[in-house]
Amino acid sequence: MREARLRPEFAHLYPGLTPGRWEPASRIAEAVLANVLLHEMGDAPLQGRLDEAHFEFRGGAESERDPRSGRRSD
Repeated sequence: MREARLRPEFAHLYPGLTPGRWEPASRIAEAVLANVLLHEMGDAPLQGRLDEAHFEFRGGAESERDPRSGRRSD
């Protein structure tokens, strides 16, 4: 399972996320999108993917994922 954690120096851009805590990347992506849609994170950049400068990742082989959906391409 792909996991991500918010880097502490970007915590102010992502209210509601706990910096430094590993969580499923899909849950973090959903939380980021939900907050952007609710205008709670107006300063956070909206991209198709979580910003690698703001988050660390582990697990899940990136090469096995469909780059359009982020799902495994088995």
